[in-house]
Amino acid sequence: MHGMPIPFHSKPVWIKHHTLPGIGTIFLFLFGALFAEGTGAILKSDAQRRYVAAFNSQRPDDTAENLPADGSITVIGNDQTAAWMERNVPLFERSEKDIEETYHFRWWTYRKHVRNTPVGFVVTEFLPKVDWSVAYNTINCPVGHHLYEGLWIRDPKIINDYSRFHFGKGGDPGGVSKQYSQWIADGIHASYLVHADKPFITGLLDPLVKNHEAWKQAGPSGGPWQAGRLLDNGLYWQIDSWEGQEVSIGGTGIRPPMNSYRYGDAMAIARIADLAGNKDLADHYRDEARRLRDDFQTRLWDDEAKFFKVMRHALAPMNQYENPAAEDCAPGNLVNVREIFGYVPWYFNMPEDGRGYEEAWRQLTDPNGFLGSYGPSVAERRHPKFFINPAGCMWRGASWPFATSQTLTAMANVINNYRQEVVGKKEYFDLLKAYTRSHRHTLDDGKSVPWIDESLNPDTERWIMAGSFPMSRGRDYNHSTYCDLVVTGLVGLRPRADDLVEVNPLVPEGHMEYFCLDNVRYHGCDLTILWDKTGKRYGRGSGLRVLADGVEIAGSKNLAHVTGRIPAR
Repeated sequence: MHGMPIPFHSKPVWIKHHTLPGIGTIFLFLFGALFAEGTGAILKSDAQRRYVAAFNSQRPDDTAENLPADGSITVIGNDQTAAWMERNVPLFERSEKDIEETYHFRWWTYRKHVRNTPVGFVVTEFLPKVDWSVAYNTINCPVGHHLYEGLWIRDPKIINDYSRFHFGKGGDPGGVSKQYSQWIADGIHASYLVHADKPFITGLLDPLVKNHEAWKQAGPSGGPWQAGRLLDNGLYWQIDSWEGQEVSIGGTGIRPPMNSYRYGDAMAIARIADLAGNKDLADHYRDEARRLRDDFQTRLWDDEAKFFKVMRHALAPMNQYENPAAEDCAPGNLVNVREIFGYVPWYFNMPEDGRGYEEAWRQLTDPNGFLGSYGPSVAERRHPKFFINPAGCMWRGASWPFATSQTLTAMANVINNYRQEVVGKKEYFDLLKAYTRSHRHTLDDGKSVPWIDESLNPDTERWIMAGSFPMSRGRDYNHSTYCDLVVTGLVGLRPRADDLVEVNPLVPEGHMEYFCLDNVRYHGCDLTILWDKTGKRYGRGSGLRVLADGVEIAGSKNLAHVTGRIPAR
């Protein structure tokens, strides 16, 4: 059998047949043929191909591990990755190569998790099969990260399929099961800000509302863990492990992530309702979000510690597992510990501006707070229960990319959307560099290779692996973002609903000679954003320039905030 045609996008696409030692017969889907090829206005794909070749050479191709032999699920193999990336992801270069390499590495790992199934494309968290996954080895905990990272794939079919998958096609959007809490409505709305596909997003309005409301109601199986999450005080509770943050010091209770996600999803539903012309529904969810924000600020802000914290509640049962790290804390009180997810509210621009809440961000650069050489710790170091675990999954002191990427997105919002002087471009750039440094693993022979796993020691670069290199459970772990941080933070493209292109690079002056982000599909056109300090790298003069379909629409002599309109077509 040499191959079989599958109709797709009105022309056949062929499945490539492979036999791999120890795996048996598998089928790898030629994903690249699905999408229109994009070419950059400035950059070519030569460097991208060199990165892919280097990554491919460092480890055996394990992309198709555990797939059925009948070809019903297909993936993007190593031999197809360069062509797929050339057609689908923005080109990027910068004068210093650490972030550039990691950007390409994270696209190389992301595509490993893209699977074409009988119900469409899905995105996975783990490469190996894990017992707590649902259909096609999917887990909803990082769905928000998957959606934000996948925004920048040129053809939105992967993310659109994956979004629909959670509503009646085998995925779990969380509301009924209560596991895991996440921000799926916000992530789906984010796709509209990039691809401007109104029919797609308004078509999901009803199931998004149904899922959002299900969080407030008891699940069908009953029991304390399936109780409705909305309390009489207007806030939501959650089990820490059902937020993917097991063995935390704050433990179970009224938690900042859960309430931030519900706020973010309520605001997203309101905006989607606006697009659908349903003013009453939009007003309802804006009012709900406002009330939730007000209650959240009143009850979860510790004015002495200057931080959002977990609150215990009598109706929120403690963990369904033994958690020796959890603080003893009476119902109605805030825990003592500051935890990194106290920054999640800013991911959704939830805290009110001008109220002083931004003081919380001082802890991020405090050596006794969260500061780490390879990413922030998840609990403050001064707390007596702070502990960097040598093995296992704990949220007591390790650094988790899941939280680091949330924190970077939140910080970019603070810098762009709040009047404050606590954090700025330097703090963002320093944290992104620390996060970038974490993406390495040193082999026994001393060679350092790109790597991403579940959690790591924030002081030593050592990954806390379940298993050993190169076959750890969390290899190429898809539980965070990185490429989206480069696009929306470092380079500074701020997605919007209108036709204004807004760019604010979070690069301190004097820290970069040049960068270029090219072939970015945005609102139906191709964007190029470049910085050239001397004008010699790209031959278009010195400074910052923004191009739409090759036409310059904005610029500045400095790394400054600029805007320009997409030309009429």
